[in-house]
Order: sequence, then C-alpha cells, then structure tokens
Amino acid sequence: MKPIVLLAGLIALHYAGMTHAGILNNGEWKPSQCGAKPATPTIDDQDVDAFNKSVAAINDWQQQARVYFECLIKEANADNNVIAESANREQAAYRQSVEAVGAAADAAKKKLDKK
Repeated sequence: MKPIVLLAGLIALHYAGMTHAGILNNGEWKPSQCGAKPATPTIDDQDVDAFNKSVAAINDWQQQARVYFECLIKEANADNNVIAESANREQAAYRQSVEAVGAAADAAKKKLDKK
C-alpha cells in the first residue's frame, strides 16, 4: 500500500506545482494569476457624447470583467481541489498511523500476555 500512497502523493504534488495558488491574507482570498480586477466604470450624463462614451466604456469593462471573473473562478476551484486533496491525503496518512500504532500495541500486548 505504501508505494500506491507515495505514487498518489507524487502525482498530487506534480499537479499542485502546476497550479498557481491564490493569496490568502487576513481571511480574504484573491487570485494570483488573473491580473488586476477591472475598475467599475461610471455613467457620465453631462451630454449625449459623454453618455455614449461611458456606455462604450461599460461594454469594454464587461468584457474585461468577464475574463477576470472566469479566471478567478478557475483559480479558486483549482485551489479548492488542491486543499481538499491535501487534506484527504493527510487524513488517510493519519488513519494509517493510527492503524499501525494500534496493530503494534496489539502485537506487544499479545507478546506480553504470553509471558
């Protein structure tokens, strides 16, 4: 079983190295590979020309925001997967340790009971 666990761990590390983890700071997560979040534009209602320019800016912003948030979701999902897989591996290793310690304790008890 150990070679399988080792192989699974190496595969996970390989894929974890390929992902670019976001940044977690004071309880707030931000993506690290998506660039800057596009600033929300405002509507300029001074005149028709200004309004039309602000609508054009909104259309451009919507495209940039869509790309940014698609990247954010992709990176967040990748980070969540790495975290879950890491936690599952640690939990499995803990269970193996508990089983090994229990087996060693049982073996020692049987040995001592024979004396």
